[in-house]
Amino acid sequence: MKSFDKSTSAPVEASAKGVTIQLDDQPKHVPAGTTLAELVAALGHAPQAVSTAVNGAFVARTARDRVLAEGDTVLLFQPIVGG
Repeated sequence: MKSFDKSTSAPVEASAKGVTIQLDDQPKHVPAGTTLAELVAALGHAPQAVSTAVNGAFVARTARDRVLAEGDTVLLFQPIVGG
């Protein structure tokens, strides 16, 4: 897993290789090869605490090994449960 600065969620190691994604409507630079699961963890969220979508499509927790690509739009949101 890659190292991130918790205060900025920026990679600790400066790397020329990376991608820029949109995270909750804000641009965010992440190291190349970062998975959705790594991003969720780096942001300090427990995997079950948030739901995720990439490019408008829901991504189940079991599919968060997906590598993020340049220009991906990532949304994190509270899962809604009820009856």
